[in-house]
Amino acid sequence: MESHSVLGTLWAALGMTAYYMALVWINTLLGLFLTPLFLIPLTWLQDRVAAGRNRGAVAR
Repeated sequence: MESHSVLGTLWAALGMTAYYMALVWINTLLGLFLTPLFLIPLTWLQDRVAAGRNRGAVAR
């Protein structure tokens, strides 16, 4: 079994910490920027459905 001493362990820990911090960061940014891309068209759809219901209620 090879031994890389304390510096190797610290170097691996630093690399894994940087990796997981980058993973959390990119997932946060994806949620922040992709959410409006789905919510805005959904509100447009809801507005059209509500307008159709209101138009049908007035005609009766």
